[in-house]
Amino acid sequence: MVGRTLIRGGLVITASDELHADVLIEDGRIAALAASGTPAAEAFAAERTIDATGKYVIPGGVDAHTHMELPFGGTFASDTFETGTRAAAWGGTTTIVDFAVQSVGHSLREGLDAWHAKAEGNCAIDYGFHMIVSDVNQETLKEMDLLVEEGVTSFKQFMAYPGVFYSDDGQILRAMQRSAGNGGLIMMHAENGIAIDVLVEQALARGETDPRYHGEVRKALLEAEATHRAIRLAQVAGAPLYVVHVSAMEAVAELARARDEGLPVFGETCPQYLFLSTDNLAEPDFEGSKYVCSTPLRPREHQAKLWQGLRTNDLQVVSTDHCPFCFVGQKELGRGDFSKIPNGLPGVENRMDLLHQAVVDGHISRRRWIEIACATPARMFGMYPKKGTIAPGADADIVIYDPHAEQVMSAETHHMNVDYSAYEGKRTTGRVETVLSRGEAVITEREYTGRAGHGVYTPRSTCQYLN
Repeated sequence: MVGRTLIRGGLVITASDELHADVLIEDGRIAALAASGTPAAEAFAAERTIDATGKYVIPGGVDAHTHMELPFGGTFASDTFETGTRAAAWGGTTTIVDFAVQSVGHSLREGLDAWHAKAEGNCAIDYGFHMIVSDVNQETLKEMDLLVEEGVTSFKQFMAYPGVFYSDDGQILRAMQRSAGNGGLIMMHAENGIAIDVLVEQALARGETDPRYHGEVRKALLEAEATHRAIRLAQVAGAPLYVVHVSAMEAVAELARARDEGLPVFGETCPQYLFLSTDNLAEPDFEGSKYVCSTPLRPREHQAKLWQGLRTNDLQVVSTDHCPFCFVGQKELGRGDFSKIPNGLPGVENRMDLLHQAVVDGHISRRRWIEIACATPARMFGMYPKKGTIAPGADADIVIYDPHAEQVMSAETHHMNVDYSAYEGKRTTGRVETVLSRGEAVITEREYTGRAGHGVYTPRSTCQYLN
């Protein structure tokens, strides 16, 4: 019985089922499930038993969009792979997929190797990589094939940030054509960066320098236009498309239209767009800088359409785009010029709790919570059923979740390496109690019992929503 763990008496929730069941874990994987109280369950034996009575037993969260240690705007994201993955575990996330970056003039391999070096031996939970493609050329296109073969099966391009990550339509088309052939998935930051730069320049010339103007120049119509263009380029290339951090109702409408046409187009949104708005960007005394991210926060009326998109499956995934910058010394770089505020919000620790609050509030069902936060991201990025579900043979990435515990989100108590919370003072119902990663306790009854280096790199297969 050495190495066996038994979770007894909880309500097991997956994307497809809810069942009062006991879960037997052996050698880091789920060995068996049986309905609680049945002879099969009574026959389970283990050296360690976790009593989950009155609790949920859910798959560990899969956050498919994080940016640990990302260089941006003359500084770096404040979470390292060590601090960021520890915070993720505290929030019930047991797998992240981070973005390795190709710099212009360098190869994909150099970028990927650099990110492996940052992460290896430092992660508390398992991790994979997407590849940011900043420089499309013949060598890059060949490298895309090699990366898919070794388990980096998704590539992010930017229609925004001219001079940094930006790709023009021709470069995007070439990369999409390549992914159509090699099975990779193109992820798109869909905003018209060329037009936005004009609006930024004009706003600053008018003396409009406060953080709220960040949201005003990055117009919803320019997100919708870029989303439409990305969809049509993917259609021309015969390639699937995944649009990241969708924030505007007009962009959701473009995705819904494409899906109604039967196109392999997918959309992700993030908690900040579901729970925050331009009201936060307008907070006085430069407090609004804490909420500067791209795509930007939108007026509150966009939230209902995002929730609707999640219910109708026009949006399939909720990731965080976790990219934290401290208010002091980092966000402050943009005092007097909103365009110099580093873009990004902390959130890797908050996602599972915020989405449970959405269950409490009636926006989504419990199974949909698990679907958008665990199962679908695992399937979308080639990790299912190893990740994202509770089933025999799956990795024992399991969260014991107390649906009745109440908490107040605060920078005083969170574990992300950032000096503010985007959700400061927000009361939520539901809290992570214990977290297992491949059967090993990372959080034990609200204490951190994990270690840097437990988390291992996870190669991925291609998107499991495609043939």
